[in-house]
Amino acid sequence: MEFDLTKLPQQDCYRLLTNFVGPRPIALVTTRSPSGANNGAPMSFFNVFSHDPAILALGIQPRADGWEKDTVSNIRRSGQFTVNMVDMALSRTMLICGLGVGTDVDELDLASERTAPGRQVESCWLPASPCAMECRVDRLIEYPRRVIVLGEVLHMHVRTDCLDGQGRYVNPSAYHPIARLHADNYIVADQQFELKAPRLDDLVPE
Repeated sequence: MEFDLTKLPQQDCYRLLTNFVGPRPIALVTTRSPSGANNGAPMSFFNVFSHDPAILALGIQPRADGWEKDTVSNIRRSGQFTVNMVDMALSRTMLICGLGVGTDVDELDLASERTAPGRQVESCWLPASPCAMECRVDRLIEYPRRVIVLGEVLHMHVRTDCLDGQGRYVNPSAYHPIARLHADNYIVADQQFELKAPRLDDLVPE
C-alpha cells in the first residue's frame, strides 16, 4: 500500500507515523506554573538528538480544543523543564498525568507522586524516575499545530541501581524504560540483547 502524506487527513498521518515509528521513549515532562504549582505531562514525541551540546527534543501538539497545553505555556514563560524517564514504577503516574485535568490541578499531587526541587531549574523532578534531566530551552520551532522544543540538558539525576559499578553505563538488569507503540499499547525494555557488527575485513575481498 502507498500513502501520500501530503494529501492524507491529519489523523491518518498521525496513525501511520506513530504506529510504525516505535517504540518511542516516554518523557514525563515536569514544569512549574506561574503560581508555583507543579505540572506533569507525558510526551511520546521525544528523543535525544545531540550530546555536544546535550539536546533533547519534544514535539507538543495543542489540546483537542486548539488551546495551548499548560506544558508549553510554562516552558515559554520559564524557559525550563525537566524530563523524567518512565519505567513500570512510574506507569500509573504517567497515565494520571495524561488525563487532561484543569490548569490549576497538580497532576503529580493527584497521582500522590513524590517530587524534589530542581538543582538548576525551577521545575521539580521525580525521585522515582530512573533518570531525570533538567533542561533549559535552546529554541522553540513553531508549526501551526505543533511546537518542537529543543532543550539543553543541564543536570541529570540518575538512580544508582541503573548504572554499572563504575557509574559509566546503564545497568540493563535494572533500567527498563517504557516506550509507546500505538494507541494504548506500550513496551518495556526488559529483554535486552547484544548485537555485534561483523568485521569489515571479513566482508571486503582483498
